[in-house]
Amino acid sequence: MPSITRLPDIVANKISAGEVVQRPASVVKELLENAIDAGATRITVSIKDAGKQLVQVIDNGSGMDEEDALRCVERFATSKISSAEELEALSTLGFRGEALASISTVSHFELRTRRDDDGVGIHLRYEGGKLSEQGKTACEPGTMVSVRNLFYNVPARRKFLKTNATEFKHIFETVKAQVLAYPEIRWQMFNDDEELFDFRSSDIHERLNFFFGDHFAASLVEVHEDNDFLSLHGYVGKPSMQKRQKNEQYIYINRRVVQNRMLSQALQQAYGELLIERQTPFALLFVGIAVQQIDVNVHPAKLEVKFEDERSVRSMFYTIIKKAVRTQNFSPDVGSEGFPRRDQRFSQEQSEQNDAKLGFQAVPSAASTTGDLYRDYRDGILEDNTSGKTVVSERGEVFSQKPDLFRGLERELRRSDYEQTSTGLVDGERPEPGQTDPKIWQLHNKYIICQIKTGLMLIDQHVAHERVLYERAVDIMDNNVPNAQQLLFPQKVELKPWEFEIYEEICGDLRRLGFNLGTLGVRTVMIEGVPQDMRNGSEAYILQDMIQEYQQNAEKLKLEKRENLAKSYSCRNAIMSGQKLSLEEMRSLIDRLFATKMPYVCPHGRPVIIRISLDQLDRMFGRK
Repeated sequence: MPSITRLPDIVANKISAGEVVQRPASVVKELLENAIDAGATRITVSIKDAGKQLVQVIDNGSGMDEEDALRCVERFATSKISSAEELEALSTLGFRGEALASISTVSHFELRTRRDDDGVGIHLRYEGGKLSEQGKTACEPGTMVSVRNLFYNVPARRKFLKTNATEFKHIFETVKAQVLAYPEIRWQMFNDDEELFDFRSSDIHERLNFFFGDHFAASLVEVHEDNDFLSLHGYVGKPSMQKRQKNEQYIYINRRVVQNRMLSQALQQAYGELLIERQTPFALLFVGIAVQQIDVNVHPAKLEVKFEDERSVRSMFYTIIKKAVRTQNFSPDVGSEGFPRRDQRFSQEQSEQNDAKLGFQAVPSAASTTGDLYRDYRDGILEDNTSGKTVVSERGEVFSQKPDLFRGLERELRRSDYEQTSTGLVDGERPEPGQTDPKIWQLHNKYIICQIKTGLMLIDQHVAHERVLYERAVDIMDNNVPNAQQLLFPQKVELKPWEFEIYEEICGDLRRLGFNLGTLGVRTVMIEGVPQDMRNGSEAYILQDMIQEYQQNAEKLKLEKRENLAKSYSCRNAIMSGQKLSLEEMRSLIDRLFATKMPYVCPHGRPVIIRISLDQLDRMFGRK
């Protein structure tokens, strides 16, 4: 007697259902895809008991006649393809012909459908995959599928369903993904007879604001690119909107919801240091690509996609996203204007002297992605921000044309305020005779405050210097620029065993960065030269701190070696909070910050600049 037997269809269907129907959310996904493929312009989803009691999807699509209605519940029966060749050019969401057969096998399944030209509709009822009722019924054009008592005949599967809250969350996320992908469809959803939403318009911003909070859409960065190979459009979030989970990343290939690790990694890498560690950006992105270039027939759930030319897709995806996010102003507050200009009395010689104090080397005077802001800072006039015309005297003093009484009082107040604050804020320096107030202050030896045309700007001095040093370190290592200066007295550093192992791993890149190092004995390192912008007298401490920081970054962030080293160096060598800066040192730091490619965040993703507008200040004081 043979030991191998053919499984009955009912058993095979139950086994197949385990792949296609993993939980109630799987049922919702398959039914929604069928409704979309049927050309529906209105879809209603009803859920009871988190899908265990009822999952119902009603659409106004094309509907079916009796023959098609009976056949759609059979295994491998589909209207989407008719030959193997068509798998290479799929334009529909469904195509496998397994979903309805699998669903009906593990539930009480009911189907009502009618074509627009038919007088009456078709009514079919299945129990455990077997047809139990068939007849005519009055119904609206389209299709209604009701799935009751899911997994009633597969107790093991039903037993391992999660709580209602968890299962409903999966259902809601499934519906949300389709609602965002098809704004032209009117979507309505009920949970236990309570209406959750009814989107009548096709405004994608309305849907984003509903799902993610008021004014959410207005804070997104739009992405749009079309070329001969692919198109990419949608929205990504600013770094301040980053999340710890990736469940708020919606990526669609030809409007099909997909899960693709390669694209998720490219998205993460496009943000780079704009993100704080272990954070991910929001994304709603639609990739359009020729259907011949992809394979969606990877898994029954149809969530995986393979690309014919994965490298090109990734490269373009990465480049487009990076271009979109790196040209944005990511300072954490709204402010569209630039900065007050530097006083023309600040000479080039003074600039170079203060650059040396801060450890800066010569850099180009023009900013990169923030040219407009930098030009406003360099070339703008000091605004009085009061009513009346502004007059500049021959000595450079700025006055307002007001009645003499107010003019004299204002001048006295301005002088007294500055005298009271200048000693503590700008290292005791006062303007020269005829020079206007600097409008740059240091707060608690930690933050730099600048008056700008629309309010004020706060800069964290440590992370600002960190950003400058990081970009310089990357350029030096990438371009092999000589950057070493010899120490008059070499310093000896005793390293712990684990520190010496890391030192041996990165010593080559340390030399490229500007360190001149040698070994003495077992774990002793001689520092004979250091990078030109390293703080004097702290060489040994900085090297040891760099090694410790490098190890932490390697364990937590999995960074590429040179990027890790640049971050470690900039973090440990930057001026610290609590370090007093002179007025000219602060000006020099601001100049160098706005010469970087990304002045708004430090290499670890922390904000460098916060801006507060006059409108915001007015609201705080009840003026508006």
